[in-house]
Amino acid sequence: MIHLDDGFLREIISAKKLETIRPRLERAAQQVNRGECAGNDFLGWRDLPIDPDRVEIERIKQEAQRIRTEVDRFVVIGIGGSYLGARAAIEFLIPPFSQPQPQMLYFGHHLGSDYGAGFLELLDSGTTCINVISKSGTTTEPAIAFRLALDRLNRRSDAKTLKKRIIATTDPRHGHLRRLAEAQGWTTFAIPPDVGGRFSVLTPVGLLPIAVAGFDIDALLAGARDMALLCQESMDPGKNPALRYAALRTLLYESGKHVEILSTFDPALHYMAEWWKQLFGESEGKDGKGLFPASAHLTTDLHSLGQYIQDGSRILFETFLWLEETRETLVIPESTQDADDLNYLAGRSLDAVNYQAYRGTALAHSDGGVPVITLGLKRRDEYTLGALYYFFEYTVAISGLLLGVNPFDQPGVEAYKKNMFALLGKPGYEEEQKRLEKRLDRSIADF
Repeated sequence: MIHLDDGFLREIISAKKLETIRPRLERAAQQVNRGECAGNDFLGWRDLPIDPDRVEIERIKQEAQRIRTEVDRFVVIGIGGSYLGARAAIEFLIPPFSQPQPQMLYFGHHLGSDYGAGFLELLDSGTTCINVISKSGTTTEPAIAFRLALDRLNRRSDAKTLKKRIIATTDPRHGHLRRLAEAQGWTTFAIPPDVGGRFSVLTPVGLLPIAVAGFDIDALLAGARDMALLCQESMDPGKNPALRYAALRTLLYESGKHVEILSTFDPALHYMAEWWKQLFGESEGKDGKGLFPASAHLTTDLHSLGQYIQDGSRILFETFLWLEETRETLVIPESTQDADDLNYLAGRSLDAVNYQAYRGTALAHSDGGVPVITLGLKRRDEYTLGALYYFFEYTVAISGLLLGVNPFDQPGVEAYKKNMFALLGKPGYEEEQKRLEKRLDRSIADF
């Protein structure tokens, strides 16, 4: 499933040093497995793939099939974990430069006007199904996006048609979106109350869009299940890659490496890195602690960030996410003139060149003082992807506890929201608005 290679760390982290963290590692794993850790009311993700709701899974598949036969595009409205997991899966599984049927679009993850206007114009033709995803329904970015999209569709759809084209994935009982959906008679799916947004990809939040795009969610859950059983049954970091990864990350952090770069060598992994950044950033970055999660897309970024990684401040380590098997074999042809001096590569596959680029990069960065870990993915399929999702979720739970933080809350996310509400004049924030405007007058010039 997931192969962890830490050979480049052996001169930095000895077996003896790794052994010193074992008691803390086992304690954290026991706390997660027994539900005795900080934030244990948000451990619903832990057993989701082991004991999935088969009735709900079948309902997701049936609804996905209906949508696939009725509409031209499927719009996921959400922010953070409400869309990143699904998008990462679809971008990973779909062949490059192709579009699933229906077309998959994403809205509500920022506030850019030009993007929003262009997106809304798309809704004026063809048929659209909207999947709005939010536990509360009041998160600002997706709530505004949903209002805009619903207003646009209302102009060209009758009430009966629109009722079949809106799906709300939200809290099972409470919240604005739940009340609205029930009042309008929309199809709904529930986000388990004990699963936080960034851990929700294996719930209807991720499973419905992935199924609509035509991918096998049973295989996805099977990969996650097998990884979950491995993670929960083995306390040996030599056999449990998630525990070993958590241990290595913690030891590197405690040695002064405060930035982790997730580097990929395949464009299909771009949004997986985006999902990973949200998962690890929101889980670990609190109380003045935590690794800063960054990403690099190689070999592209070797011609930009590569300089910093090689020669910049030694505050970072690098985790390579390497896809071991690809679907296509592209062979470099021979040239009669050999004007580019590349005939020495003739007959070799592009994969072979990419592999040596990875190996050469790992050597160079390690020689430059960057600790290197590799996570190898067997192949580009749903089973491997499900295993990877669970691997990262379990790892970050353990890593957060080793840091001494609650990995399942995100108190810092609320700070910008409170300021934004006050500055926008939301009722109840009048005094705070005055205070903030005075501060801004002294510090930020108006655009």
